[in-house]
Amino acid sequence: MDLNTKVLVVDDFSTMRRIIRGTLKQMGFKNIIEAEDGNLALTELKNNNIGLILCDWNMPNLTGLDLLKVVRGDENLKNIPFIMITAEGQKKNILDAIKAGVSNYIVKPFTAEILIEKIKTVLG
Repeated sequence: MDLNTKVLVVDDFSTMRRIIRGTLKQMGFKNIIEAEDGNLALTELKNNNIGLILCDWNMPNLTGLDLLKVVRGDENLKNIPFIMITAEGQKKNILDAIKAGVSNYIVKPFTAEILIEKIKTVLG
């Protein structure tokens, strides 16, 4: 696992971004970029060489599922590991995310250990 990988954290709730950022720093990641919604995330994806996306589902402007579909449909972005972090734990939502190509799925609330485990799984 390359700790120099640029990680994009996308969530409209600043406290959740801070919690995720803290866990990433605890793991040793140094290059962490934040975005408040899917539209801002797309701008960051175009301007940076992102190696991992951690994204909330429910956000204004562009949802996490819609962002996932855009990423998977873009030739330059489609191989970026994408972990959905959401309060949406219903089976239908999980299946929709899997169909759209999500790499892994975390249901809120979650522990740092769960986040670390999922990141290690998708980054090898």
